[in-house]
Amino acid sequence: MKTHEKTARGFTSVEIMIFVAIIGMLVTMAMPAFVRARDNSQEAVCINNLRMIETAKVQHALDVKKQNGDAVAGADLDPYLKTAFDDMNEPSGFVYVVGDVGLDPICTYGGTHVVGGL
Repeated sequence: MKTHEKTARGFTSVEIMIFVAIIGMLVTMAMPAFVRARDNSQEAVCINNLRMIETAKVQHALDVKKQNGDAVAGADLDPYLKTAFDDMNEPSGFVYVVGDVGLDPICTYGGTHVVGGL
């Protein structure tokens, strides 16, 4: 009587290629969702920063008695912001335009965003 011994065998190159192809397809399908989520979060950061800039601009205008149409520089807002105005522009390529008193600030990341009505 013969006994059959099981021998350990590895994966064939065809099996490895199929596995790599499946992983590649899954990554290809998942990438748009990751990009969309990143864009949505960057837009949310942009809008949140616009709200903080607008609030700081209003506080600055009240403190120094500025009128509508008076110019406000980003550095004027630093005492009213947790993060310095110039540091808001640095990490992700956000560009904020403060605007004059009475005008909404603008963010130009991925289009133009304006948050008004504070």
